[in-house]
Amino acid sequence: MITRRHLLVGAAGLLLPGCDRLNRSDTFRDGLRAFETLNLKAQRLITSRTALAREYSPEDISPYFRPNGNVTPGTDEYRLMAEGGFASWRLTVDGLVRRPLSLSVAELVDMPRRSQITRHDCVEGWSAIGKWTGVPLARLLDLAGLGERARYIVFHCMDRFGARPYYESIDLVDAYHPQTILAYGLNDRRLPIPNGAPLRLRVERQLGYKHAKYLARIEAVASLEGIYGGRGGYWEDSNDYEWYAGI
Repeated sequence: MITRRHLLVGAAGLLLPGCDRLNRSDTFRDGLRAFETLNLKAQRLITSRTALAREYSPEDISPYFRPNGNVTPGTDEYRLMAEGGFASWRLTVDGLVRRPLSLSVAELVDMPRRSQITRHDCVEGWSAIGKWTGVPLARLLDLAGLGERARYIVFHCMDRFGARPYYESIDLVDAYHPQTILAYGLNDRRLPIPNGAPLRLRVERQLGYKHAKYLARIEAVASLEGIYGGRGGYWEDSNDYEWYAGI
């Protein structure tokens, strides 16, 4: 059976580098952006804000969870943090917040947690099911105290593609969704480096490129304009991926 999820994954595949000539067409890009706006409006109109992505049983977990994107940031700073068990790593939560935070892995692990077994769908056409454990993003946003002007949450990462750091963003609807977590565990073990250690985003109702890895900073902003390319994410800026990748 072909589902809406399958159609969206297939459509997103049109944006891969093999379609660069099509991507360079202004008419094609304008059409994609119009579809993106329609996709967002339709999803929010027909789907409850708290509707859950499907969760699976332990028997469904994939024997191997393929890493998406980079498999390590590859910097000396990251290597030293990893060698020390990420004891020196801190997650910064700032921007339009009343109480900026700086949190260690140990502090995150001590917070109320959520575990969920979900399917990751990549624009490259593969999927995998894994059990993720972490802190609900809503918990950190409440601790930090969002300012009234905050509309988006931006995730700044430690890995880079060439000269550009990886980043992603979501709006407050997805930020406060119960399945949106900052995961430090995969399949009942500490998150492996290829899968984004020490911390990655899981925003289960969107495609895999939105699930930013190697998190270093979470920033609350009023607008995405002026942040790198201004479209809300690395692939959105560089390859015209949809900012809203809802499935």
